[in-house]
Amino acid sequence: MIVSALMAFLHFAAVFGIVGALVYQRITFNRNPTLAEAKHIQACDRMYGMSATLLLIVGALRVVYFEKGWAFYGHSPFFHAKMALFVIVGLLSIYPTIKFAGWRKATSQGQAPTMTDAEYATISRVLKLEMMGLFAIVLCASLMAKGVGM
Repeated sequence: MIVSALMAFLHFAAVFGIVGALVYQRITFNRNPTLAEAKHIQACDRMYGMSATLLLIVGALRVVYFEKGWAFYGHSPFFHAKMALFVIVGLLSIYPTIKFAGWRKATSQGQAPTMTDAEYATISRVLKLEMMGLFAIVLCASLMAKGVGM
């Protein structure tokens, strides 16, 4: 029982890590980030990736060993929707991550990064879509946990 509670804690901590990192990126990201803003965005992007990895590992362990089991989750349409949304949000996050990693040369030399108007617009749009996806994931998780659609 204590391990199950610990897994639930880690699952929630990973979710909060993802949400916190994405919210910070969304609020801080602007057309001309300062060096400090760029470094913070890069750090948040790393936290986002580590939290997403932890979420995936702990979530899989919870499904198989610590919660209702695959028999329950495998038949839940909202579990499948949640997983599909997680993959979509993860794929969306690739573009900003590549761009933020590309800032490394400038930030390591003490310079603020530069980007084109198109890059700025695309990253802004992707961050908004990721936020919307996270809210949809939380809705699916709530419906799944209550057995809706089963």
